[in-house]
Amino acid sequence: MRHPLRSIAVRWVLLVLAAVVLPLLGFALFMRAQLQDRHWASVEYYLLTMAQEMSERLDVLVAERMGDVQAWASINPQAEWALDARSDAESPFPGQLQRQFERYVERGEHFELIVAIDAQGRLLAAGARGPGGGPAPAGLLERLLARDYASEEWFRQAMRGEQALVDHHASPLLSNGIDTAPGSQLGFAAPVRRRGDESVVGVVYALMDFARVQAVVLRPVKPSIPLRSRDDLYASTYAWLWKSDCDTILAHPSRELDGRSVSAAPIALPQLVEAARSAQHGLHPRYQFRGVGRSAAFRHCRSASEGGFGWVVGVGMDDDDIAVTLDELQAVLLKATLVVVLLVVLGTMLVARRTTAPILRLQQAARRVAAGDLAARSGVAGDDEIGDLGRAFDEMTSEIDESRRKLVKAEKDRAWREMARQVAHEIKNPLTPIQLSMNLLKRARDEGSPEFPGIFERTVELVLRQVDHMKKIAADFSAFAGSRAAKPEPLDASRLVGEVLDLNAAWAAEARVELAREPEPALVRVDAHELRRVLINLVQNAIEAMPAGGRLVARVRLEREGGASRVLLEFEDSGVGLTETARARLFEPYFTTRSHGTGLGLAIARRLVEEMNGTIELAPRAGSGTGTVARVRLPLLEEPSIARGARP
Repeated sequence: MRHPLRSIAVRWVLLVLAAVVLPLLGFALFMRAQLQDRHWASVEYYLLTMAQEMSERLDVLVAERMGDVQAWASINPQAEWALDARSDAESPFPGQLQRQFERYVERGEHFELIVAIDAQGRLLAAGARGPGGGPAPAGLLERLLARDYASEEWFRQAMRGEQALVDHHASPLLSNGIDTAPGSQLGFAAPVRRRGDESVVGVVYALMDFARVQAVVLRPVKPSIPLRSRDDLYASTYAWLWKSDCDTILAHPSRELDGRSVSAAPIALPQLVEAARSAQHGLHPRYQFRGVGRSAAFRHCRSASEGGFGWVVGVGMDDDDIAVTLDELQAVLLKATLVVVLLVVLGTMLVARRTTAPILRLQQAARRVAAGDLAARSGVAGDDEIGDLGRAFDEMTSEIDESRRKLVKAEKDRAWREMARQVAHEIKNPLTPIQLSMNLLKRARDEGSPEFPGIFERTVELVLRQVDHMKKIAADFSAFAGSRAAKPEPLDASRLVGEVLDLNAAWAAEARVELAREPEPALVRVDAHELRRVLINLVQNAIEAMPAGGRLVARVRLEREGGASRVLLEFEDSGVGLTETARARLFEPYFTTRSHGTGLGLAIARRLVEEMNGTIELAPRAGSGTGTVARVRLPLLEEPSIARGARP
């Protein structure tokens, strides 16, 4: 008969007792000594995190309200039209703006008052509501009309073209002149600019009830720490808001403290003020207030230079709550240790007999899946964790198999949609010069121009060339489905640039764009059709960027850097230029700065240039606030004939 000590289950129990239970008991004793410091660190982390989240919510609230005012001032043209038409008694715009302001405020969307002021400080339009969302107080509009706003600091700042924020205050605009204004407000002012010369023609100013900020600050703060046993464990946790001077309370759960100084009596906590002034984010030193020890963290909101009010958010809690949590965590740890020891001893025998076989089956199934057999299943059953693991493994394998099929189908669909968009974009480019040339031909015929025969010949030649070009595009995209390979050949880059300019000469003349050339013989080895496609796209983009006419200079020159020679193709226009945001996304598929087009042109151009081992970039024109320079760099094909100036 087998000795009991030779049983696998008994050996496993002994091994677990030696390898798990004893270290676990030692770890429990060690953790009891270390838990206090670690728990305090955890609480401090939660306080810091909650202070950060609170400040971010307030920053978002201020930014959204400033954005609303900017929308009325700049995005919505109604304010600009109304201010420009102030002296026109028959203009409908001032009345329309007045009604829009009234409807906007009546809906209760954030603001108690919104006004439009002209450049002389006179009220043009206003919308207001009373406390709690009721109708505006009687006589308010007459008082607003009679007020001179030119002396207001926010008005002067906005007239200088800047945003203006007015911190917590009781606005005189909502006062009836006898009683004080109900509650307090925040002010937001934005300049209204005239489109074209960007001159400031007026100001849009709005007032928001400060109670909206208080609602964010006074919202209950309840950090979630594991293993807490009492629902009201963190009932003492609260938040407050200070002014940018780090010493004046703007919002506090104890409303009698609003407006009080933190460093002065009766609060008298100058150490908190010093800590907030010395850092942007951190912990306050532990302190006592009203006989209760407390811990707190703070975080500064965005400063005035960053578009905020520079408020300081604080979050604190009673130290007694932290101590209670610590005691409970220690008790839970000791109880858990005893329970684990008992369960390990009783459960090891049962688990040992049921674990090995299903694990081996799972291992075999996992190897089959790793080898690519997604039809493999573990076959593990049961109502324990191993059974759950087997079922989860089988479900995961089925989902992977299904996801792979869906992914293959989605990739095919996306590839066909991409091809369709590119075909439409590429076919459109040759149609533009054809249409313009035909219009020029028709005008010459209608006007009886003596140059009509020559224009006719050039137009016919251009149309035939473009039709041939469109046939080639169709053939290329047909071949694209079969991975068409490029056909590089030696060609003179200057001559190809000249052909592209000639191709768009009629369009440029129609758009009053002067085409200038600065060629230099340079031989490259590329697919002529693909490079022509890139250059046509860049030239046409440049012409479209000069709606009022201008000058397009095409240059071809050699560059030598680090022993490598490259050909630079440069197209410099005097157009409207590009913003930093547009430049960062120019080569993304489907992004365009125009109201028409698919946004694939530059994405295709970059792909083609990179396949030629070249680079492409668009940058602002040097020494000017407008205009763009497109640069294409390609490897130089060194041949003696080029050095002698001969044609390839």
